[in-house]
Amino acid sequence: MKPLRIAQIAPLIESVPPVKYGGTERVVYSLTEELVERGHDVTLFASGDSRTSAKLYSLVERGLRLDGKQAANVVSSLLELAHVYHEKSHEFDIIHSHVDFFTFPFAATSVTPTVLTLHGRLDMPVLVRMLQIYTDLNYVSISNAQRFPVPNVNWAGTVYHGYPPKCFPFNESPSDYFLYLGRFSPEKAPDQAIRLAKACGIRLKIAAKVDPLETDYFNEYIRPMLDDPLIEYVGEVMEGEKIKLLKNAKALLNTINWPEPFGLVMIEALACGTPVIVRRCGSSPEIIKHGKTGYVCSTEDDFKQAVYGIEKIKRKACRNDFEKRFSHKLMVDGYERIYYRLHQHRTRQRVLPLSRRVVSSG
Repeated sequence: MKPLRIAQIAPLIESVPPVKYGGTERVVYSLTEELVERGHDVTLFASGDSRTSAKLYSLVERGLRLDGKQAANVVSSLLELAHVYHEKSHEFDIIHSHVDFFTFPFAATSVTPTVLTLHGRLDMPVLVRMLQIYTDLNYVSISNAQRFPVPNVNWAGTVYHGYPPKCFPFNESPSDYFLYLGRFSPEKAPDQAIRLAKACGIRLKIAAKVDPLETDYFNEYIRPMLDDPLIEYVGEVMEGEKIKLLKNAKALLNTINWPEPFGLVMIEALACGTPVIVRRCGSSPEIIKHGKTGYVCSTEDDFKQAVYGIEKIKRKACRNDFEKRFSHKLMVDGYERIYYRLHQHRTRQRVLPLSRRVVSSG
């Protein structure tokens, strides 16, 4: 099919791809690179320190978090969107936004079709109200579970995140430690991972970042738990160190306690052959096949039995499942289908004679 002119709008909080923590930006990177590889004309709107084979347009020099400018995120994001929609939208066949609800008012009045991938949780009342105002936009969910709070908006499809398999080396022979990877937040429940490790007598490495808003939580609840020979806190890590930790772990302890919309860390683990032990909530039953690529747990006893039974999970099965369901090519296949469907609909609307067009009376 004819190549498309596509705008990818990334968050400005991290670079694309991110230097350290940052999931959405890694997805945008994989998506953008594969779209360019397939011959599409792609422009990436992102921070100036981003790396891409597409055309890069930036309104900020560096990702805002590592540049110490997180407070400027809202204004910077709105400025980015205003530039895309008010000055550049006519240059594209499709606009794909990854900055969620900031985009809604812009997309609602744009002639150029917008694809909106919702990367966060949707179960908060204020977000539900926002989505119910803008029900007709073209939303993409990253798991079927993510849709649960708002089933009646215009879902254009569900597209699972994906990565290039070559970025994650498979390891059949891990070390003897378990891994917690992410950030320190009550909804991520790192304290439960630590308690589980102590109760089971297993080594646990913790690679996680501390957001400024969660410093008190870390100092009050987590720091006192780290003084134990079984627990090793390594801090926030770079991408290479993260992959090394993942591939050498016996399993990933993903003790989340919230409706996770996807969970990139789970497919990163699977790509390395590392099974995942996760709580049954949000997308976890979609991503992890219980007894095949890890364990989906409901109770404390479930978690303990999962730790003790981790040797039953075949690491090659984890890698195979990643390649079958979560490669970057499968992700881009899904988005291409949506892009072409919306583009063809817009083209048909253009060529219809006036007498056959639907005209709103209100």
